[in-house]
Amino acid sequence: MLRRPLPWITLALGATLAGAAALAVSGPQAEEAIPVRGLVDHTDTLDGAPGAGTAAGQGARAKPYSPYAGRTYPTRVFFGDTHHHTANSGDAFMGGNRLSPEQAYRFARGEEVVSSTGQPVKLSRPLDFLVISDHAEGLGVIEQVAAGNPALSADATLRRWGEALKAGGKKQQDAMNELVSAQAQGTLPAPVKDPAVVVPIMRSVWQSYTATAERYNDPGRFTAMIGYEWTSVPGGNNLHRNVLFRDGKARADQILPFSAWQSEDPEKLWDWMARYEAKTGGRLLAIPHNANLSNGRMFELVDFGGAPLSRSYAERRSRWEPLQEMMQTKGSSETHPSLSPNDEFANFGISGWEYGNLTLEDKPESPEMRPFMYLRGGLAQGLLQEQKLGVNPFRFGFIGGTDVHNSLTAIEEENFFGKHVNQEPRADRWKHLSKQGFGKTRYTWQYEAAGYAAVWATANSREALWDAMKRRETYATSGTRMTVRFFGGWGFKPEDLRRGSLADAGYRKGVPMGGDLAQAAKAGSHGDSAPTFLVAALKDPEGANLDRIQVIKIWSDRSGRSHERIHEVVWAGDRKPDANGTLPPVGDTVDVATASWTNTIGAPELAAFWRDPQFDASQRAVYYARVIEIPTPRWTAYDAMRFGISMAPEVPMKHQERAWTSPIWYSPS
Repeated sequence: MLRRPLPWITLALGATLAGAAALAVSGPQAEEAIPVRGLVDHTDTLDGAPGAGTAAGQGARAKPYSPYAGRTYPTRVFFGDTHHHTANSGDAFMGGNRLSPEQAYRFARGEEVVSSTGQPVKLSRPLDFLVISDHAEGLGVIEQVAAGNPALSADATLRRWGEALKAGGKKQQDAMNELVSAQAQGTLPAPVKDPAVVVPIMRSVWQSYTATAERYNDPGRFTAMIGYEWTSVPGGNNLHRNVLFRDGKARADQILPFSAWQSEDPEKLWDWMARYEAKTGGRLLAIPHNANLSNGRMFELVDFGGAPLSRSYAERRSRWEPLQEMMQTKGSSETHPSLSPNDEFANFGISGWEYGNLTLEDKPESPEMRPFMYLRGGLAQGLLQEQKLGVNPFRFGFIGGTDVHNSLTAIEEENFFGKHVNQEPRADRWKHLSKQGFGKTRYTWQYEAAGYAAVWATANSREALWDAMKRRETYATSGTRMTVRFFGGWGFKPEDLRRGSLADAGYRKGVPMGGDLAQAAKAGSHGDSAPTFLVAALKDPEGANLDRIQVIKIWSDRSGRSHERIHEVVWAGDRKPDANGTLPPVGDTVDVATASWTNTIGAPELAAFWRDPQFDASQRAVYYARVIEIPTPRWTAYDAMRFGISMAPEVPMKHQERAWTSPIWYSPS
């Protein structure tokens, strides 16, 4: 898919700049930094050899006339999905999904397909990449249960599930809930955990999947990145990871994905990843997701066996898990109002998901859990653990995903096909019962049309996308395709925005999202006693204007306590913060009855320079940026308008979409 060049390579200051707010940016690690050549270094030349390409060709130093000659940093952001399930996933198949990886790729590439409920569906714009991450646990096995495989149907429970799959309806839904609960409680029927029975099935399905990925992988146009999901869910607490390969079929087929049936301990998964790399010469990374459904276990301060975290654990987790999923159909994992009472935008994408863990089993979510299950809390815990261990175990960037189980990454608000097949468009889907426990119920209306993975890569290829994810040069969105740049350093100036080459200055003088201010100093950005930042955002070409850009700063003090502060950096219009620093709302043009809005408020682009005014060089800190759009209709408003229905008063009809950049870290050392 062609996309125009980054607009604010030549971005002018067309919006109000706020100098008294905090801005967060991030960038790659030292060993993964992207080299930048030519733009200001007069020793650089057109082909990299001293003197080549000069007027006389005699070795004289000359700056290339073309400002783009020698440029090697990313100039495009690619949008995709890193969390996607097809009929190969047991729960998806049991839920009625009959679409294969091939149909999922065709849909993601922009083709029209027919959903499992018989509805034609097509994206407004193709995706740039897709990671099909089917569950490793019994990969393809449930399809064999439905087919009556004798080795499986000999078991009474599996035979009953097979009959339920044929019957459909409520019996099929009940069987799917049984499957998910049995996985959480470790009570799956014996045959599906018998290697002699399931390994041949799984190997055949895996090799078929990787072959399909090879057919649809088209570098430069569409990337089919190979991956799978490791589905650890002890007691219903979500510890899932998506495992992404940098490699193609030749390497991926040398193994069979490691599953939670072998071990639910993340360290065992890392051991397997290390063995894969040693055996094949390939590369892997893992992305934990749904921290908001882990009941405090995602960032707990003990390992899976209950021992306190060690330096070795911190080093391994930081290496293997460079990203965390910020947003998906099961809500936002950023923060919670009780965790961030001074954040007016904290109450986003959490309705119904703050009740408890994935299966609403074990025990309800409590305020004591939240510092260890939301990403903002995880970042804070990482600073404190670094102070104790010397290494930050929770040094992660942000990325989005969908977790759709119907093979359709259809998450545009006006084109939302739900997470599960039973949530595909129909008049009463909004009130469909999903899970019940602790006296709480989750309905389909509580699911979000979300979210996208946004990746700043040098090319649309497996290798370039994976490398960008590894260095954390990524951001998450709630479903919008806005473009966001974020840089940090020690010597940025306001004119770095005005000169029309924000990215040039950002890479030359500092680091992009995902990195470290120590690396920014090495890059040549120095001279300031406090870190400086550049941030810019451009609206989705088919979406809403922007309300504001904020920076969230998290830091730890000498006494071992963590703190956070929300800073308004730049905003649309002539609004002014009050005495408490609160910015008035941008306004609201949403007409719920027609599920429409206008871009008569907000700004198409925003940009700012900022220096942290409360910086203390002795305190560890982490910064990230959050970009908020003006209010727009939610998918529920489109359903109400198209089906001519009314929904319960508690059902939200509008919201403010957003993006979150990967953080940038500062350590006193």
